[in-house]
Formats: sequence, C-alpha cells, structure tokens
Amino acid sequence: MLRGRRVVLGVGGGIAAYKAAEVCRRLVDAGALVSPVLTASALRFVGATTFSALAGERTRTSLWDSPEVSPHTALGQRADLVVVAPATARLLAAYAIGLADDLLVSTLLATRAPVVLCPAMHTEMWEQPAVQSNLATLRGRGVHVVGPDAGYLAGGDTGPGRLAEPGEIVTACASVLALQGGGDLAGLRVLVTAGGTREPFDAVRFLGNRSSGKQGHAVAAEAAARGADVTLITTADRESPVRVQRIDVDTAAEMEQALAERSDGADVVVMAAAVADFRPKEAAPTKLRKADGVPEVVLEPTPDLLAALAARRPPGQTLVGFAAEHGDPRPGAVEKLRRKGVDLVVGNDVSAPEAGFGHDTNTVVIVGSGGMQLNVGPVDKRVVARAVLDAVVDHRSRR
Repeated sequence: MLRGRRVVLGVGGGIAAYKAAEVCRRLVDAGALVSPVLTASALRFVGATTFSALAGERTRTSLWDSPEVSPHTALGQRADLVVVAPATARLLAAYAIGLADDLLVSTLLATRAPVVLCPAMHTEMWEQPAVQSNLATLRGRGVHVVGPDAGYLAGGDTGPGRLAEPGEIVTACASVLALQGGGDLAGLRVLVTAGGTREPFDAVRFLGNRSSGKQGHAVAAEAAARGADVTLITTADRESPVRVQRIDVDTAAEMEQALAERSDGADVVVMAAAVADFRPKEAAPTKLRKADGVPEVVLEPTPDLLAALAARRPPGQTLVGFAAEHGDPRPGAVEKLRRKGVDLVVGNDVSAPEAGFGHDTNTVVIVGSGGMQLNVGPVDKRVVARAVLDAVVDHRSRR
C-alpha cells in the first residue's frame, strides 16, 4: 500500500524525534516517496541532513526557505498521507485550533490526505485533560492516532507516553492508505485468533502457555493493511492493530463461542492462537492454599477448535492452522494439514533461537494442499504474516 505513495513525514520537537529517522527509513524501504518536514524544535534533537539522506529528498523546515511560493499548500496537495512522529502536546494543540504558525501545522491544515498522528510526551502531559481534549477533537475530525505506548521515558520514568515503535507506525500508515481503496484482500472478511488461552483451576490461578499473541496480531495488522475487514479474537494484553475489530477472550471455551458466532461469515480464518489442549475439569471457586495440601487437579481435553471449524466451514472459506513444534516443524505441519482438513498450516519450531513464543522474529514452514511448502525466516513476525497471507491469496486464486 505504500509503494509509490507520497508521504509527508512530520517530526515534532521531542526526544522521540530520533525514532522518526527509523520511521523514515522503513517508509522508504516500503517504496514510499517521503517528504520530511521538521519543526524548529525538532532540529534541536535531530538534524535535517539525516532525513534528507534517508528520504533522498530535501528536508523542509520553514515556510520561508522554499523555492515554492506556497510550500505548505504544495506539500499538502501532493500528499497521499501525512504522518507526524512524534506529535508533541504543542503540535496537537496548534493543529486542533488551526494555529498555522509553522510549516508542519500549515501543511496539516492545507491537506485533504489522511493524517496519522503519533503522540509522544511525558506521562503527566499525556494525561492532561487539555491534551486529551485536543486529541478527541482531532479524532472527531477523522485523524488517525497511533499510540503512545507505555514504557521507559526520558528522565528514567516509566508510564504511558512513549512513541509507538517505528514498525507499528509504518503498519498504521499502510492500513490507513488501504482505507482509500486497493489491496489484494480488499472486500474479504478475515478472522484471526491470537494469544494463549488461560484455563482456570482456582479463583486466581490458571494453566496457560507462553504465547504472546505477537504473531496473530501481526497477521491481523497485515490483513488490515491489505484492505481486509478484520476481526481479531485475542487473549493477549497488546494494543490492537489499526482498523481491526477486537474481541477479548481468556479461555478455550470463550474462544470457541466467539468463533461460533463469527466464523461462518468469514472468507478467511487464521487460527494463530495457542489454544490449550487440556483444562481442569473443575475449577475451585476460591483460592487454593498450601495449608490445605496439594490439590488433585483432574484434566480434560479442550474442544478441537480447528477441526470443528474445518467440519462446518462454508463453501469458499480458506482455513489456516498453526502448529507449534519442538524441532523440525515440517512433519507435524504436514500431518496437521492432512488430519484437520484445512487449506494451509504454518509450522514453527518454538525451541529455535529467536523464534516462537515471545520473540519479535519467527522461523516457519508454510505447507498447503498439493505439496506446497515454503520456508520463511528467521524474520520479523510481520514478514511472516505477509508470507502467510501471500499463501492465502495464492490458494484462493487457484480454486
């Protein structure tokens, strides 16, 4: 969605401005034509030359140093998208009230392209009612907001206010552009599951697994960026991808119910969640204590959600399963493809370095009917998501 598109990258004056250089690089790598616009305050943190070199286009910093008569109008009219990272409290306020006191805000006011704002500031500033009011105003005008995240901030503090990660920002840009039309999944309804289920055995404890939900969330984000109407059923405590309907669940039973209510209407179902194979037959209604002795926990199998989906799926639906293995995932993935009756299975070795649960990267093999096998990785989980959906598109084209 970014290839060949004109993106104005605005950089506000905050310490997070250094991350904007990585945003610029990723936009360029994705094929975007990037026009950097830095505020005077941003220049106190980063240099214009850095962005000029990364973008291959001269960085703009002022209304008054351009050969164009009206640089803000030219930038705004040419843009397919304007993204601001970081968007400071001052910038949000100026944009909300229409105070065109620099090139960046003037460009924001002069464009009819979609706008993505990525706020970053200290927690106390972020939580100020004035800042939240300005954001609510901008959201009401159709502006897209990404982040901020919670984490380490300047000065050693922690809390909400940290700029969203560059990859998340670029993903959001692609998703917003997908709304404008296009994408090889446009018009398709995609249902994705993510995270590990938690099966209670008393009032405070549960049986679970190490799944972080990163891979499932990456699939949902990639599907949305490619134009799909995406629903994400997740157990993960992670921010939702842009333009994705989210449904939170905890247990296998809750996921089963959510799938039963929504899977029949989906064109594509991607079962990336790590669903527990077993659960306690009965959960204690209160907290079990050591003084009461070691409890006897009787386990029972959970429903086979993937097999149930395969048994009742409507004509034309594409069904993708995941298989977490210790060691070579190929035999297990091939066996699961045959046994479950699905279209594709993504197998990964969770014991491999920098792969599987909790990591940002993954190494997988994608197997499909007709003997198709594709090795992917080790790469970022978003790249894995792209390969999985490429396989979905190829499978649907061959029917």
